[in-house]
Amino acid sequence: MPTFDRSTAISFGFNPLDRVSEKRPDEAFVDARRNHPSTRFLVFVGETPVLRSQENGFDPLFSHEQAAELGTPILDIFLGEDQDGTALFALALDEELQESLAARPGLELAGLRSLAQRGLTTQRVLGELGGAKSVLNWHQRHRFCANCGAPSKVSCGGWRRDCAACGATHFPRVDPVVIMLAIDGDRCLLGRQAHFAPGMYSALAGFLEPGETIEDAVRREIHEEAGVHCSQVSYFASQPWPFPSSLMIGCFAKAVSTDVLVDENELEDARWFTRAEVAMMFSGTHPDAISAPLPFAIAHHLLKAFLEEKFM
Repeated sequence: MPTFDRSTAISFGFNPLDRVSEKRPDEAFVDARRNHPSTRFLVFVGETPVLRSQENGFDPLFSHEQAAELGTPILDIFLGEDQDGTALFALALDEELQESLAARPGLELAGLRSLAQRGLTTQRVLGELGGAKSVLNWHQRHRFCANCGAPSKVSCGGWRRDCAACGATHFPRVDPVVIMLAIDGDRCLLGRQAHFAPGMYSALAGFLEPGETIEDAVRREIHEEAGVHCSQVSYFASQPWPFPSSLMIGCFAKAVSTDVLVDENELEDARWFTRAEVAMMFSGTHPDAISAPLPFAIAHHLLKAFLEEKFM
């Protein structure tokens, strides 16, 4: 099995909060934590985090008073408690406030991709922001009961929606996605989609389907997208991916065929890369100006493990 220290750097993957999930149905407990003077808030306008500018960077944590100055929240989520017992909530502001907040001195509005790419906050806070964004996005998309169509109500500290009309309860969803490298000796299979940055190739990926194992999804996606058959599949690491709410399940697969047949509905191109080529991709010296995914994506870490022969 590959060795990988998750605390080192898969963005959105490090979140040490105690979720205190057993207390979520206790409205008095959640309300007391919401109103405690030490409680801090992550603030979103639409799906964009709001940060306070500081001399040494940006701080996404707001006190009661600081959060109140931004506007009245339309929704809040009890995220849990930090190691010192400080409660953390996520607040959603009306998207109409985005322009006025962006123009306010001392504030910065930055999407999660930008935060991860630019290193504007810590891995811990990035994980908290990612989880918060996923749950807030779920509420925005699931305001009505999927069973009967009636409006549903937020409950359990923001981790459930209840339908008064039919009694159904609904919980935030996570969409599992396999992302993988097929390996043939010292070569790995990479592909690119049309929306990728020029010259960038990455690991193949696709959603799991109902009734499918992770291993079968890995083999199916590789064959569907690139025509390559695989046998053994091994797990590497996972990454919460809040765009809007996926879990990227990183794997390696042993190729048993090597002819590539690209599904042009899915990919612009796919081909085999040697370990030496991957090294040039990482160093920025590939003769064809081909590049690797940035470190905030799990595909980068899959390629790094392949380069260092820490896989399968």
